Amino acid sequence: MSRRPTTLAYVFQYAILILAAVFAFYPVWFAILASGRLGDRLYTLNLAGMFVPTEWTFENYRAMLVDKPLLTWLRNSLYVASLTTVFSLVVTTSAAFALSRFKFYGREFFLIFLLAIQTFPAILSLVAVAQLLTAIGLYGKHEGLILAYTTGTLVFSTWNMKGYFDTIPIDLEEAAMIDGCGPIQSFALIALPLARPALAVTALLGFLAGWGDFVFASVLVPAPDSMKLAVPGLFSLAGSQSVPWGYFAAGAMLVIIPTIIVFLSLQRFLVAGLTVGGVKG
Repeated sequence: MSRRPTTLAYVFQYAILILAAVFAFYPVWFAILASGRLGDRLYTLNLAGMFVPTEWTFENYRAMLVDKPLLTWLRNSLYVASLTTVFSLVVTTSAAFALSRFKFYGREFFLIFLLAIQTFPAILSLVAVAQLLTAIGLYGKHEGLILAYTTGTLVFSTWNMKGYFDTIPIDLEEAAMIDGCGPIQSFALIALPLARPALAVTALLGFLAGWGDFVFASVLVPAPDSMKLAVPGLFSLAGSQSVPWGYFAAGAMLVIIPTIIVFLSLQRFLVAGLTVGGVKG
């Protein structure tokens, strides 16, 4: 007979959870407090000001939206992240469905090769990617950055999508083809709707790849303010003598809003998309 946890055990468990929540949330709260301080102050010597907004102004937000080109950076990031998401979905779903449903020579080797690629840090490919984009005339352009981000998300997303397609009975597609659907129609009308959780994971990974990256965006698009993405744009605000922490914090709060919106809209699919696709195949 299993023993129920005692009251002391419950208290200890909740204390650990509360402590972990504080460590997770406080950096965000710290940035929120810093975004409301004037000048270049990252923190205040007032102990209460480290936890509650003893002083607050929206001047930093106004400056970022009006005086600084933040809206241009956000537009560029949204363009890159949206197209990266679309291309990742198109390529990943097609490749994963083929690897799941069709038997062809070299299939197992290709899957192992994809897994081997995943073991190398993406930063190692930066120089080679820059050379390739230069050769095809896309270096310094958002389209080249989209291509780099799309290829970077393919490995994990293809494996995850392939595992999820493996859990969908092929009998459903065969029944649809008996009723008159072709292979493409059965893929689009049967397999894709049933794979919505895995599609949500792929979409989220594609969006995050195009939205929050700094290194690739800084190297592959070394451009003026009109071409910068949000994260490299915020970094460019730092001067040689001082760092505008208030601008940084206010900009960071504005930059994370689209990410939160995308995550909240997809969160009901994420657990199934990661767990089912990650353990099958």
